[in-house]
Amino acid sequence: MGRFGGEFVGTAILILFGDGVVAATLLARSKAQNAGWIVITTGWALAVTVAVYAVGSFTGALINPAVTIGFAVTDVIPWKNVPLFLLGQFAGAFVGAVIVYLAYLPHWAETDDPGLKLAVFSTGPAIRNYAQNLLTEIIGTFILVYGVLAFVYHFGTDVITGHAVQAAFAVSFTPLLVGGLVFAIGLSLGGPTGYAINPARDLGPRIAHAVLPIPGKGDSDWEYAWVPVVGPIIGGILGALVYQMTFPPGWSF
Repeated sequence: MGRFGGEFVGTAILILFGDGVVAATLLARSKAQNAGWIVITTGWALAVTVAVYAVGSFTGALINPAVTIGFAVTDVIPWKNVPLFLLGQFAGAFVGAVIVYLAYLPHWAETDDPGLKLAVFSTGPAIRNYAQNLLTEIIGTFILVYGVLAFVYHFGTDVITGHAVQAAFAVSFTPLLVGGLVFAIGLSLGGPTGYAINPARDLGPRIAHAVLPIPGKGDSDWEYAWVPVVGPIIGGILGALVYQMTFPPGWSF
């Protein structure tokens, strides 16, 4: 599985479970309807964990353009790999959203509120203030990328120690740590904007919402769509740069 294929599959899995749990809690006559925020944040955390386990050995399971660009800026990955990673992530997010649409096919017509239908696919602000919404996405993605780098370099690779036990820990448990980090971000920082913290997670499904024949769906809120793309990219770059400054190359325990 190449760079495109790995990121495509990983991001499709992410969106299948992530948008799927939102559909389960929001769409009418779903058995999980009104299950609430704790179920949504738990579902997204597990979605990330499963996706990282699924394709981590192929591409590192970046599954997020903000992570990808942040890693490239700090030379964790080469820039030449970025285009295929990004293409796989956005395409996978679109396809994952289409699968969610198909899985909940009878429920779209049963749901009256077009805002709930859009919320299955993409994020939106609780209070619409573009500058504040942008800041929230920057903060959330900053801590995501900083945290992922901390997990990878502190526990994850033989870059620091080369110890077999540490490498085994990385393979076995780093995806759980990343999922736990996403869970924490959702619980603590997700309230204002729905914590996109991933441009592909938001834009790919938003495009799916725009083109799919969803009855009574309303518009796709393109006026807001730039926030969950630009904010995470800024936050991802800042998170990677600050981590690099905090723990420069050659640093070790």
